[in-house]
Amino acid sequence: MRHRILTFCLTLLLNMVSISGVSSPACAQTPDAESRTAIIDLLSQNRDAEHALLQQLYQQRQFSPLWIHAGTATQPALDTLALLRNAASYGLRAADYDATTLTYRLAQLATLPAAQSVQRQGQLDVAISTAVLRFINHVHFGRIDPRKAGFDLQIDRSHEINQIATLTNLSVSHDIPAEIAKLEPQFAHYRLLKAALARYQLLAMDDALTQLPRFAPKAIKPGELYEGADALRRLLVAEKDLSGSEMPDESNTSLDPALVKGLQNYQARHGLPADGVLGKQTFAELATPFARRVEQIELTLERWRWMPPLQSPMIVVNIPQFKLFALKATDDQEANLLQLDVIVGQTFEHTQTPVFLADMKYVVFRPYWDVPLSITQREILPNIRRNPDYLQHNHFQLVRGQGDNSPVVTASAENIAQLSSGKVRVRQLPGSDNALGDIKFMLPNRYNVYLHSTPAKQLFSQTRRAFSHGCIRVSDPLALAEYVLRNTSESWSEERIQAAMQGAANQRVYLNRPIPVMIVYGTVMPLESGVVQFFADIYGHDARLAKLL
Repeated sequence: MRHRILTFCLTLLLNMVSISGVSSPACAQTPDAESRTAIIDLLSQNRDAEHALLQQLYQQRQFSPLWIHAGTATQPALDTLALLRNAASYGLRAADYDATTLTYRLAQLATLPAAQSVQRQGQLDVAISTAVLRFINHVHFGRIDPRKAGFDLQIDRSHEINQIATLTNLSVSHDIPAEIAKLEPQFAHYRLLKAALARYQLLAMDDALTQLPRFAPKAIKPGELYEGADALRRLLVAEKDLSGSEMPDESNTSLDPALVKGLQNYQARHGLPADGVLGKQTFAELATPFARRVEQIELTLERWRWMPPLQSPMIVVNIPQFKLFALKATDDQEANLLQLDVIVGQTFEHTQTPVFLADMKYVVFRPYWDVPLSITQREILPNIRRNPDYLQHNHFQLVRGQGDNSPVVTASAENIAQLSSGKVRVRQLPGSDNALGDIKFMLPNRYNVYLHSTPAKQLFSQTRRAFSHGCIRVSDPLALAEYVLRNTSESWSEERIQAAMQGAANQRVYLNRPIPVMIVYGTVMPLESGVVQFFADIYGHDARLAKLL
């Protein structure tokens, strides 16, 4: 309510400014000329990168104002300030752009003496430009450098927008939101996420929706009584997991079939087993305030702004979703995506799958598993010392050198001792028990992380799949191989791929053109159907990014 009153007051003030102007007759003849002097003086006092760009902008226009002409705020200025005050609809904060303060300052110009008003006009014009410049950079690039959040996304995107031209266009535009939309990520799911943000901001206005009776120690199963049944129905209807027409008499205090169905829909959206049982984990999700859901969406919007433009072919893995998306076109329409379940790194700090960008360059059929030194030191060596037959039983070899053709050495005490230093390394032979399965997809990177198949297919039945040492296991390696090898110089049919995956020989196939692979981290994913999926912050990246922002 306070926000609506403030908006009404600001609108009234700005309407008064736009009607009456901000200049007196005494200075009406040359207000812009006097404003130029104020602009020159102000910009000369600042030497940071932001003001250097503004210096260039105003110099190109002989230091004439962008937003205040003949002592009067332009309509684009009023529209732009209104958009900045509504920064929350972009997942941003109006306070970061001084939106309300600038609006008041613009309204106050009409109350100042003529000489003081003209000087303030120049200062205010630069202040508006500074705020707008910051906003367009945040909308396009994000608020922080992803490397500060520990994400290895070193992408040169400085060429993507002309900031001076963008500011100039905005200062004369009749449709400010449309101009800003050109700067946002051009992903369909980014737009869906913005729509979800508006919906959850409305839900967050009713704190009572997520206030359920305290959870009892025992899980409540379908058909059993639950004192919070009515409150749960209201919540599930608000979340669109349950149709309002399916709500029975409020006196019904059991997990009836309709309520169980809604609960299953909710569980599926939140990456939980969809069993319709109100257990501890499901209750924790249900009781999460909508303000937290809004924050999840805002943080995911920030991360999507870090991404480069989509291209085809391109592979994106979203860690908290345990999902791989392979683009068949240059957009992210769901019909144009190959979607595969994946297993990612465990939640321990040393086994988490990193967020990074790399190029897939080749695939290996019937691969060796070259055990990373860290795993050798932490796991293999202790097992060897406990069990002398460990290497033979698990089809491991000791080799000296880094290539597939490295010479095999005996498992002597001397060679085993050299495992800890890396002078000798461990690899697992191709076969049915090989940790990489029948194929690996190589994207050389400093983390030694890649995509591969796995013999442990039963793990894909789990909803939260953080089981690996950091590499990414794919549920359907054949489908991914068909996607990756479709544009190679040789013809790779499904039958040929299967034969290579089941063959005896280790075989490496290079791609004609590297395929970009982005490992990303977003805890919200909207679908074209209107469903909004939320995922657990398994690595704590949401919490860290929230602190940075």
